Amino acid sequence: MNKKLVWLVTLLLLAVGTFAQAQQPTKIPRIGYLTPFVSPNTSQFEAFRQGLRDLGYVDGKNIVIEWRANEGNLDRNPALAGELVRLKVDVIVAGGSSEIRAAKEATAVIPIVMVRGGDPVGSGFVASLARPGGNITGLALLRRS
Repeated sequence: MNKKLVWLVTLLLLAVGTFAQAQQPTKIPRIGYLTPFVSPNTSQFEAFRQGLRDLGYVDGKNIVIEWRANEGNLDRNPALAGELVRLKVDVIVAGGSSEIRAAKEATAVIPIVMVRGGDPVGSGFVASLARPGGNITGLALLRRS
């Protein structure tokens, strides 16, 4: 498993763990995954599931993953992000800039983990890399000029 995915899973579980501790022990944590891909059956998603399994989380047993894909139609992102918020997921994993933006506009409370998204400061997702503020964390892909 690559290092970025391990970091993502670690950040995700920290966010979920924080919320899970404050809730009743019978509640199963829910992850909302907002992606541009059509199917959660790709190797990337399987690596995500495997990372969770390695940490003791099994989808459908002690954690639930709510997959939402815009299927290439970016106009669907606001509705899909809103649906995840209405489902009261504990954390949203957002798989691209437009998905991150939709999640950010849908909630200021639920933690959002960026998987891909370019420059989060330049995109206005976070205040700075050192002190992001708000409810967004995750991976940033920055290139040197």
